[in-house]
Amino acid sequence: MAERMLQFVRLDQRQPEKRAAETRRADFGEIYKEFEPQAATAQASRCSQCGVPFCQVHCPLNNNIPDWLKLTAEGRLEEAYEVASATNTFPEICGRICPQDRLCEGNCVIEKGFGSVTIGSVEKYITDTAWERGWVKPPKPRRELAQSVGIVGAGPAGLAAAERLRVRGYQVHVYDRYDRVGGLMIYGIPNFKLEKDVVLRRWKQYEEGGIHFHLNTAVGQDVSLAELRARHDSVLIGTGVYKAREMSAPGIGLDGIVPALDYLTAANRVGLGEAVPAFASGALDATGKHVVVIGGGDTAMDCVRTAVRQGATSVTCLYRRDKANMPGSMREVYNAEEEGVRFEWLGAPEAFRGEGHVKGVIAHRMHLGLPDATGRQQVTPMPDSRFELPADLVIMALGFDPEDLPTAFGEKDLPVTRWGTLKVDHRTMMTALPGVFAAGDIVRGASLVVWAIRDGRDAAEQMDLYMQQKASPLAVAAE
Repeated sequence: MAERMLQFVRLDQRQPEKRAAETRRADFGEIYKEFEPQAATAQASRCSQCGVPFCQVHCPLNNNIPDWLKLTAEGRLEEAYEVASATNTFPEICGRICPQDRLCEGNCVIEKGFGSVTIGSVEKYITDTAWERGWVKPPKPRRELAQSVGIVGAGPAGLAAAERLRVRGYQVHVYDRYDRVGGLMIYGIPNFKLEKDVVLRRWKQYEEGGIHFHLNTAVGQDVSLAELRARHDSVLIGTGVYKAREMSAPGIGLDGIVPALDYLTAANRVGLGEAVPAFASGALDATGKHVVVIGGGDTAMDCVRTAVRQGATSVTCLYRRDKANMPGSMREVYNAEEEGVRFEWLGAPEAFRGEGHVKGVIAHRMHLGLPDATGRQQVTPMPDSRFELPADLVIMALGFDPEDLPTAFGEKDLPVTRWGTLKVDHRTMMTALPGVFAAGDIVRGASLVVWAIRDGRDAAEQMDLYMQQKASPLAVAAE
């Protein structure tokens, strides 16, 4: 092993080549070039193969990272893909959009002093190679089962559960209110992080595997939850959270102040070749405008970097804490800075100026105080610190809350928590409605794609157990 691995002592950390900022500002293509095979093999060989792999411990999917790094270093790529895909339904997506600097790479034991192994880039290289060489197969079962499953939501949680249940032989039906499969992976994440073909090819593959998709189908309008429960042996709700958080401030109702998801969805739909009236009118187009994005998470970074590519005159991110306390990926912050985004740290909005249409954001400076119960430093406004930012378009990236699903689904007995997320038994992932499970953001709140995948896979395990127990002779006799 020593000849192949532990090469961090002689090899420096190297990411795939990144396109120059001036070049990538002009298009929506992914910013990293493909890893050359020799470079990917060399970077994989830097793994220390430590006894306690903290990269794996801090991965929500507990991916067997040291194992597939070793296989990659040895040139055994097909085996590396088999190991990677055994725990991860979408390794090609996680390799692109996971905040590795906060998860696996951020906890790599050689990070201090040598620089972490480039885990995400190697994962992307392995799975892109697998797709090119035809190693990725549709989820076809060894035997078909009579039981059927209904899954509400074609995002990462729903798709992960659909794949696991289809492999077990269930008849899987996925219902989604949108016209494409992928949820926020299609409509929320920009192409420069995740090109849409990467997601859409999974849709085609899953259809080949026998998963049935019912698109443009809104539960509560086109079909009721009660109908789905009668139609299927179990149901999974994996709708995600889409309701934008709001703030109260003078001028908040001015034209030109828009939710982040509306802005990103319009940009992604235009990129998919659709006509989007709100974009065509200029309402959701940043071209030639002074843009201010309020927020500090990954969604805010997606917005500022999209505005740059649309040709905004200026792009400013207004965040009430400092750079060290950004909740999003620091790698995304660096990419935004390279592309010309200006950051106003320790600034919070207090009002919006304009007559009919927004013309400026009035803000004040904040002071970081002592940590609160969560460990984050509290912020308080500083006296006499008001300043103004010119703004023709203000994008509110303050996070997302759940929609009122009991009302939307017409199911008053569907319980929710005080935060509006669905209440489940966390051992079984089942709601108070027998046979109705829930997973992903609609349970844990707005989170990462990788956590949604984990939740979807876990829910599939519990649904399988529930249906097998229900179909057992003992259960039938008891009924």
